Amino acid sequence: MTDCLRIALAQLNPTVGAIAKNLELAKTTLDEAAGQGADILLFSELFLTGYFPDDLLFKPRFIADAIGAAEDFARATAGTEVTVILPSVWVEDGVLFNAVLVCEKGEIVARRFKRELPNDDIFYEKRYFARADLQEPVTIKGVSIGIPICEDVWHPDVSAHLVDNGARILLCPNGSPYWRNKQATRYRMVGDRVAENNVPVIYLNQVGGQDELVYDGATFAMEPGGRLVVQAKSFEPELLVSNWARTDDGWRCTDPHVAPLSSIDEAPWRACVLGLRDYVNKNGFRSVLLGLSGGIDSAVVAAMAVDALGADRVHCLMLPYRYTSEESLRDARDCAQLLGVRYDVVSIGDPVEAALAELQPVFGNRPLDLTEENIQSRMRGVYLMAVSNKLGGLLLTTGNKSEMAVGYATIYGDMNGGFNPIKDMLKMRVYELAHWRNQHRPSDCLGPKGEVIPQNIIDKAPTAELRPNQKDQDSLPPYPILDEILHGLVEKELSVAEVVARGEGRFDRDLVKRIEKLLNIAEYKRRQSAPGVKITRKAFGLGRRYPITNGYRDENLALDTLPRLPGQGLE
Repeated sequence: MTDCLRIALAQLNPTVGAIAKNLELAKTTLDEAAGQGADILLFSELFLTGYFPDDLLFKPRFIADAIGAAEDFARATAGTEVTVILPSVWVEDGVLFNAVLVCEKGEIVARRFKRELPNDDIFYEKRYFARADLQEPVTIKGVSIGIPICEDVWHPDVSAHLVDNGARILLCPNGSPYWRNKQATRYRMVGDRVAENNVPVIYLNQVGGQDELVYDGATFAMEPGGRLVVQAKSFEPELLVSNWARTDDGWRCTDPHVAPLSSIDEAPWRACVLGLRDYVNKNGFRSVLLGLSGGIDSAVVAAMAVDALGADRVHCLMLPYRYTSEESLRDARDCAQLLGVRYDVVSIGDPVEAALAELQPVFGNRPLDLTEENIQSRMRGVYLMAVSNKLGGLLLTTGNKSEMAVGYATIYGDMNGGFNPIKDMLKMRVYELAHWRNQHRPSDCLGPKGEVIPQNIIDKAPTAELRPNQKDQDSLPPYPILDEILHGLVEKELSVAEVVARGEGRFDRDLVKRIEKLLNIAEYKRRQSAPGVKITRKAFGLGRRYPITNGYRDENLALDTLPRLPGQGLE
């Protein structure tokens, strides 16, 4: 029995489905951990398959390949003194489990299975895995170690069972995605487990983008007394090694190291940049392109793209029509110059006029309306998709969450594209991040320091410029009001009456009902929108799924008639 343990935490960026690539990353990390004298090496949840593999788990060949890779990795531990906790899938008696495999001396010496399976709009593990019985600790280097797997640590009985059966340290591998202020929630939960059981908890999280989810890392360890003794960086891969010793009060970290995390202001930018970077690189795209309109949304997306990929991999196009102002032309050009990207101006005037002329016999003398505006947007979409097809870049779409909520977007037009880094970002948050990025550049961002979004783009009134003198607020309430209403309806799932009450006289029931109606009827558009980075609990698609055909309408019930569900309410 040892009195000291050197524990290596692999906060890495695996790729879903890339079993061979993840296996090589695991082997390389094993060599590094061995070189640093680690006793234990812990990987994140389902590391070999990537988290989360969705319906790949229905493919018998995929499961067989994952198990074969795990056995291959176990053999790689021969000749080292490192015991590895490797999360992957495992089949026991014909049943599939979310598992951890304990590997040492060239063999898999123990297996433990996940008990608590999340089943929500983000992860639905009950679709694939069997629920395990409460698991026993494992003995590593003579020390009893409990391994609650991700969701397990949120349930007090799992940790209590492990400690009651001898565990003196809890090592928890996770696949925990980012949303705003998520780390504070993790601290509270782990702090509760530490206080209940009087043992240290080491919480390892992966990092990286996977479709719409971003994993922020931010691995940490907490000792009894609520002391934070280990803290990894957020949004960056690293192998973090710490030393632990047996004391009269239990196991304690002897070399605390607490790295600063991204601030609550910085984190959304870094999440969007990481999500975009991994989506592009993991899917094999060489470059990206987008329409740069001179407005705030496309300017922010362009800046994120440069931060993610570098200016040489970003192509911006201005696609003017007769309603495009000289101010917008200047602002788009200035933004492209600040970012250092390729910038082309391609007019849509002639094809729009030709389309209107060809359609005139069908349209007759009907007055101008949204139809003509949408033709402009759709022509821009045709041009952008043509450049994407010809030059091979991934087209980014740039609509924000406020616009997508109320349908202020043209399907098959400005909604064209393969990815949207600001899809889950309300309009006022876009402005906040533009201000923030002009003053800060995170260390892993590739764009220039200083101003990257011209101040005039931030200051001017937003407009789609699809008709003369058009402003967004001609058809929408001011964005601060709209965003507050949407925050209540979407992210808090409040009733119309509750949203009105929260407004304290700043908006009335008719306005909230109008926004609710727009929110409901735009669902079909959102179903056809590009994937994008999730940064809130209630992103459209992942986190909020409403039926397109939906006959429910919120009536003006009194507040005290509404049943409250866990996690809901006015606060």
